[in-house]
Amino acid sequence: MGQVYHMIVSGRVQGVGFRFYTHSVAQSLGVSGWTRNLPSGQVEILARIPDGKKNQFIELIRQGPPASSVSGLEVKIADETPDCPLRGFSIKR
Repeated sequence: MGQVYHMIVSGRVQGVGFRFYTHSVAQSLGVSGWTRNLPSGQVEILARIPDGKKNQFIELIRQGPPASSVSGLEVKIADETPDCPLRGFSIKR
């Protein structure tokens, strides 16, 4: 099932396709959860990451899409909540 992680991505991450990139990466690795823009200019991610995929997912998020520039990534284990789906990854508005 995988551990659930809460992530905050800082830098040039809004208006550059970052949420869509995250969605694509998540689908390719079997990660479920969601992503959304924050009023602070950061991007928030709640991700249920399958065992053995954490490092790969985090590295791809740090890389970001070509137009982005990630200056910070906070990653912490999140409490199991109904807010993180078991399947599927969505982009929240």
